[in-house]
Amino acid sequence: MIQHILRALSISTLGLVLFVSAESDARSRIKDITEFEGVRDNMLVGYGLVVGLNGTGDSLRNSTFTAQSLESMLERLGVSTRGQNINTKNVAAVMVTATLPPFARHGSRVDISVSALGDAKSLLGGTLLVTPLHGADGEVYAVAQGALTVGGFAAEGEAESIVKGVPTSARIASGAIVEREIGFELDRLDSVKIALHNPDFTTASRIAAAINGHMKARLATARDSATVELAVPATYQRKISALLTQIEQLPVEPDQPAKVLIDEGSGIIVMGSDVRIDEVAVAQGNLTVRVTETPEVVQPEPFSDGETVAVPRTEIEVNEATDAKLAVLPAGVSLQDLVTGLNALGVSPRDLIGILQAIKAAGALQAEIEVM
Repeated sequence: MIQHILRALSISTLGLVLFVSAESDARSRIKDITEFEGVRDNMLVGYGLVVGLNGTGDSLRNSTFTAQSLESMLERLGVSTRGQNINTKNVAAVMVTATLPPFARHGSRVDISVSALGDAKSLLGGTLLVTPLHGADGEVYAVAQGALTVGGFAAEGEAESIVKGVPTSARIASGAIVEREIGFELDRLDSVKIALHNPDFTTASRIAAAINGHMKARLATARDSATVELAVPATYQRKISALLTQIEQLPVEPDQPAKVLIDEGSGIIVMGSDVRIDEVAVAQGNLTVRVTETPEVVQPEPFSDGETVAVPRTEIEVNEATDAKLAVLPAGVSLQDLVTGLNALGVSPRDLIGILQAIKAAGALQAEIEVM
């Protein structure tokens, strides 16, 4: 049956329909559906200069911030260029971003991303100069420098040009050194809050029950749909890492609300396994109007004063499908039956969007529709 449905829902340029079978094993580890309090990444950003470009850098006349940054850098190195006309295209101003992982220690390295800020054509072959990376509090947490790795390229001639990928973006593996640690003492906590990626009261209660069953004590409590609070037992004081290692491996079956996600732009539809409908009849038909313009050129008679003109010729063809079917979808059908019934109408994923919205408007679709 599943293979039949997948053949009926062929992948085309019109879109894609995905469905989840309720029979599949939906158990997940706690570490995959939650996050622990304080164990989080931090965003870093910085402004710097890339040098060594082969004439593909910023135009200093158009990118004044690049010229100012270049003058300031040279002055710090003891070279005065104030009032002089610097004409180089081997320098580009860039924004540098990085993610500081939790518990990153002083001297450890992190990857960085580099993106052109001005009108540079490519960063290929460039080297990033020393760039401080700041956190949201304005403090410097890392310093970046190194040769860039560019995943694209650009080339052009007098009559043709080619661009592959994005040559104005680059990465440097382990390109930043951590200079400041974020203070967070995990072992000093008396309780740990577990945050759910997808808040749900049922899932939170199941997580708390799984933890209490494993620890054989009532240590975890679902505070709300997004938070489970875990009290640290006395035997794990100053050893919270060992406690979390056990907790994060416990299997839990997450619950999910009945929801239909629709991407109007691409025609993608994703329906959860708990989507249900009341009894409803659905009919779908197609109306195609084709307008064809075939202008005809009319020549004047020989030796006459007439002009050559184009006479419009318009042909309109209206095709209304006569084989439209009316299908009855019974109440309480499963997702698989719903998709099978709609496939019986021969609808495309694009038409399926309108049908689902119409069923929802009629009050027969027992699910939330979210348009992305």
